[in-house]
Amino acid sequence: MANLFDLTGKTAIVTGSSKGIGKAVAHRLAEHGANVVVSSRKADACAAAVDEINTALGRRVAISIPANIAAKEALQQLVDETRRAFGRIDILVCNAAANPYFGPMAGMSDDQFTKVLQNNIVSNHWLIAMCAPEMRARKDGVIIIVSSVGGLKGSPVIGAYNISKAADMQLARNLAVEFGPDNVRVNTIAPGLVQTDFAKALWDNPDILKAFLARSCLQRVGQPDDIAGLAVMLASKAGAFCTGQTFVADGGQTIT
Repeated sequence: MANLFDLTGKTAIVTGSSKGIGKAVAHRLAEHGANVVVSSRKADACAAAVDEINTALGRRVAISIPANIAAKEALQQLVDETRRAFGRIDILVCNAAANPYFGPMAGMSDDQFTKVLQNNIVSNHWLIAMCAPEMRARKDGVIIIVSSVGGLKGSPVIGAYNISKAADMQLARNLAVEFGPDNVRVNTIAPGLVQTDFAKALWDNPDILKAFLARSCLQRVGQPDDIAGLAVMLASKAGAFCTGQTFVADGGQTIT
């Protein structure tokens, strides 16, 4: 029986992949056979992640193409350079996101709100629009948006971020309807609290952490690999009948 998780011959772009969840996703996609493009704003961080992945796997499967997701021309360059390097794009993981403000929405500036919506929704729309046509033409492709359980509930401190993540879930549903006839699958992963630098304001706060663990079935904070495994499943034949869905990975917090 063929390996349902084999990604040999596939090419994946993973945004925000120089650290945290994105780096874990890139690493595990490469481990399962994919060529992987590591991308974030900082070239040195991307290069370090690429070296780590290639060294761990003992072969050159990852390359670095830095890009600022807020700049449309930078995203187009990311797509163009990926095609030049590997000839095609089979898997797109929209992981990069921004959350420049922590607190009640009444105290948020217009620029901060705009940045959240731009980076977490509009930039995903741009990048998907650049990658999807070739997937649809081939009748095969996978798009994964890393959302958040925040998109399923309200928050007194990350409200705008949660709004953007709820929008990502709807973006995936809409695109799944549009792309489905061409066998292009679009899903979101909704992590709970994961121990990354991005979420440090939450897990590094004793009161917030205590409240989280009190509601968590597994009684622990998530790790990047907890999300990476789900991404591998959705990117591979194992997830071939999944589209338009939000897959929650939160240790059971949202069910309590």
